[in-house]
Amino acid sequence: MTLNRRDFIKTSVGAAGLAATAGLAGCATTRSGSSGPKVVVVGAGFGGATFSRYIKLWAPQAQVTLIEPNAHFTSCPFSNTVLAGINKMEDISLPYDYLKKIVDNFVPDTVTAIDTTKQTVTTAGGKTFAYDKLVLAGGIELLFDKVQGYDAETRKTIKHAWKASADQTGVLRQQLEAMPDGGTFVMSVPMSPYRCPPGPYERACMVASYFKRAKPKSKVIVLDGNPDIASKKGLFLAAWKKHFGYGTDNSMIDYRPNNMPRAVDAKAMKVSTEFDDVKGDVINVVPPMRAAAVCGMAGVRDGNNGNWCTIDYLTFESKVVKNVHILGDSALTNFPKSGSVANNTGKMCAYALSEQFAGRPADPAPVVTNTCYSGTGMGTAFHVATVFRWNDEKKSLVPPKDANGVSAEESEIEMAYMESWAKNVWADTLGLPVNYAYTAKG
Repeated sequence: MTLNRRDFIKTSVGAAGLAATAGLAGCATTRSGSSGPKVVVVGAGFGGATFSRYIKLWAPQAQVTLIEPNAHFTSCPFSNTVLAGINKMEDISLPYDYLKKIVDNFVPDTVTAIDTTKQTVTTAGGKTFAYDKLVLAGGIELLFDKVQGYDAETRKTIKHAWKASADQTGVLRQQLEAMPDGGTFVMSVPMSPYRCPPGPYERACMVASYFKRAKPKSKVIVLDGNPDIASKKGLFLAAWKKHFGYGTDNSMIDYRPNNMPRAVDAKAMKVSTEFDDVKGDVINVVPPMRAAAVCGMAGVRDGNNGNWCTIDYLTFESKVVKNVHILGDSALTNFPKSGSVANNTGKMCAYALSEQFAGRPADPAPVVTNTCYSGTGMGTAFHVATVFRWNDEKKSLVPPKDANGVSAEESEIEMAYMESWAKNVWADTLGLPVNYAYTAKG
């Protein structure tokens, strides 16, 4: 089938997008013969899961193998609400059951080797899968060795919670609950680029909101490796001032730019920066990051000092290895590393490959959208929305020159929108039915 750009844009996540896509799972479960192209997808996050759904819809003859080690999907977007006590881990954990019915082969395993010459992928379970197209959607790899002392033993106590899970987000929430009133929560922000630019500042809001309700004598110290707030600065500052006394002697949030953690000591419960040692009752250090380990296996980490993967914006194919396509946070692009972008680019890559399989060129002028909500934990939220359009001269997708769609201020209605956005993008990514019983709340 041929899908024009107007129809494609209709699949963007939102109320209309959910209505248009929620009933597609039945169509996409169709199995085909063995003659179709073999597509192996590594990672069933926002990018890989979305790609898998849509490639089966638009190119049902493709033989899709999806490899994912986790038993269920856990959403990083919305995970800070768990730290605030608004939601629990089970509220942001969703099943792969519907996705398993769509792909030809769902493999619960971990990839251990990729041979891009033979075009094969090998897993820890000893299975080898041949591919015509390989889609890498493994997210990020956290570089613990860049922070002195952040070894395996330390990681039992100090949590990053930048890959949402019960062992990370859930444990960090337990630590916050156990912290005495009057205690200090020390958190860090890695230098850009990193997954979810506004995420750390939202985390500061969410934890401070919990303290305001339950531990009003407590404090949040933000050690930012960047020279300033990296995303939504005006909106976060306004929220910090309004709710947490930022800028006064009684501020619950102590923000310190240019303070990259150099070392962490779990026994002394301190984080060392270039300037001083900072002690905390609960410590949350997010280390530097790079493209997922599977990207290293495939030899596609070629950009930004070998940390991220450069791609062809029209097909998401690696610029250095043929037939390997990179989605989501691993790619080096003009887009923020967000769940919204991963979901949108998963569809774009699926469409590009479906056109290739049909002997047609990819869309010569694609469009990528990003919508990112941030909650304050006080029943309010704000957002930024950006449309990236094709620039033929730069051979790239670029944001508009004028202002992006940014909230004028936080509001309760935007918190409701944030909750709706999360449920819509989860449904679109995982093929959840219209009557799926969500429990997450804003």
